[in-house]
Amino acid sequence: MSNVYVKLMNIQSELNAPKNLTNKFGGYQYRSAEGILEALKPLLKQQKAALIINDDVVFVEGRHYIKATAKFIDTETGEFVETSAMAREENEKRGMDASQLTGSTSSYARKYALNGLFAIDDNSDADSYNTHGKEAHTKAQTQSKQNK
Repeated sequence: MSNVYVKLMNIQSELNAPKNLTNKFGGYQYRSAEGILEALKPLLKQQKAALIINDDVVFVEGRHYIKATAKFIDTETGEFVETSAMAREENEKRGMDASQLTGSTSSYARKYALNGLFAIDDNSDADSYNTHGKEAHTKAQTQSKQNK
């Protein structure tokens, strides 16, 4: 097995990036990309590895996306593993100017690129609580079945 994968496996098994932030509006715990990076830095040093994260702006079907790529590099061999995640910029968001909107989208994409690379399970992350109207639709379906 390649050395870079052994180092990555070691970090994946040791990484502890707790959900230490609270969304007061939604009432749920979450982690940020910054929190993940803080937890990673000592493990990267221990494994003699580096992490580089880059963003690209991608235009798909009339919408702008931020594509974040997280690259894990074995500093002893130069071997690397990378993964990417994309997040779509909203057309506008109240209280944010264009640069804040792009920054927020970048943070979101980076977080999910890091989640993919370091096997961070986010099954109960903020997104799983956000039903985007699905709950109302499910209730309507249940009510419809009961009426039949």
